[in-house]
Amino acid sequence: MHEMSLCENILEIITDQADQQAFSKVDLVRLEVGPLSGVEVEALRFGFDVVMRGSVAEDARLDILCPEATAWCQACETNVPILERYDPCPNCGAVSLQITSGGELRIKEMEVS
Repeated sequence: MHEMSLCENILEIITDQADQQAFSKVDLVRLEVGPLSGVEVEALRFGFDVVMRGSVAEDARLDILCPEATAWCQACETNVPILERYDPCPNCGAVSLQITSGGELRIKEMEVS
């Protein structure tokens, strides 16, 4: 389960920011997890609770935003929604798509005290 190591990386970022910005408690962590990121959201939720124990984010709420995946179709020159990485264009059926969003995994924001 690579979600545990992702949570450890998230904790490292939170800890670094706590040191830099002098906060001692994280109340909310809002993540953006794209559908093409390869991350299992429920495993990430479980890992978050486990990894954050004993840290400044121990009781933090986790809010996960799941944006739509999109791609640029070179054939019809349109930005289109997709469900899977190798989906054809829903407008023209072409397969020459360039992913423009959906692969992200990032901390969107944190509420701290």
